[in-house]
This record gives sequence, C-alpha cells and structure tokens, in this order.
Amino acid sequence: MSGAVLLGHGLLVASALFAIGLVGVLVRRNLLFQLLSIEIMLNAAAMAFVIAGARWGVADGQVMFVFILVMAAAEVAVGLALLLRISRRVPDLDGDAVSGMGG
Repeated sequence: MSGAVLLGHGLLVASALFAIGLVGVLVRRNLLFQLLSIEIMLNAAAMAFVIAGARWGVADGQVMFVFILVMAAAEVAVGLALLLRISRRVPDLDGDAVSGMGG
C-alpha cells in the first residue's frame, strides 16, 4: 500500500482546501472571488468523497464526485450570468454595493 494515498493525509489536504475556500468567502468582498472560493470548497468536498471511497474500495466516492462536478457547473453558469447582469448596473462587483440594490 505504498502507492496509495493515506486517508489522514488526503483528508488533511481536503480540509486545508476547504479552509482556504471558507476564508476566501468570508474575507473577500468581490463577488467573482467569492464564486471562486465556493468552487474551491466544492472541490475539497469532492476530494474528500473520492479519498474516502478509495479507502473503503467502493465507487460511491466517484459517484458523489460526478454529482459535485455537475452541481459546480450549474453554479458557475448561474453565478456568472448573475455577475454579468449585476456588472451592468453596478460598476464594481463589491458585495456591499450589490446588497444595497433594491428589487
């Protein structure tokens, strides 16, 4: 089992990626960077599923990975469409400026 990734090491990397994404969402005010941080968090969760599935020798991790990829693609499509629409009304993509918009 020298070529296999250990469960603890893989989950440590996944949790570090998730923490980086969480800090990006909480600290950055630019909506585009927040979307990128959410993508990092989704990839960290997908990585944890794949590593856990590989540890127990089941394909459930890869199935969840595909589901997360589909969800991330839909999130990117909707998020970028909203950002393009918002950028026409607000010159910058600051979260505070966008939250002041009335609907």
